[in-house]
Amino acid sequence: MRDLSRATGMSLAGLYYYFESKERLLYMIQRHTFMTITDRVKSQLAEVSEPEERIRIFIQNHLEYFLANQKAMKVLSHEDDALRNGFRQEVSTLKREYYRICLQLLEDLKRAQGADFTPRIAVLALFGMMNWIYTWHNPKVDSNAAELAREMGDIFLSGVTGSGHGPRKRA
Repeated sequence: MRDLSRATGMSLAGLYYYFESKERLLYMIQRHTFMTITDRVKSQLAEVSEPEERIRIFIQNHLEYFLANQKAMKVLSHEDDALRNGFRQEVSTLKREYYRICLQLLEDLKRAQGADFTPRIAVLALFGMMNWIYTWHNPKVDSNAAELAREMGDIFLSGVTGSGHGPRKRA
């Protein structure tokens, strides 16, 4: 809370006036984030039916939000286990909904293309690729969210569909 107080210029007492605890503040950040990013992607996906394009929309939505809210994303990445009881349960429900959207997109792609991959592993790999962007993205050097989404989408989709690499074989 002291770091937050310094970063915002608000007194520690002022922060505690609005948020009775660090846990409550963390809960509110996580709840807002997952509700916002989920609502945005649902809205964008409603207008598109092609499986690969839907995955690209998911990736771009995720990266746009993360790059626009890097400090909140850092908090989410490092304070994930700090919530307890009802706060943790509610945020976990929101996270599962977001995960399931992505899982369904990958299951749809697998069916449409007859690809050979495990959707659960693909979802987790995609989140791993996207969620660490706050650690390396430098707006002075790196592309904007739309270009990064295109490049990450190309890399990810080439991997899960096996395009350009010949037939994939299971070990």
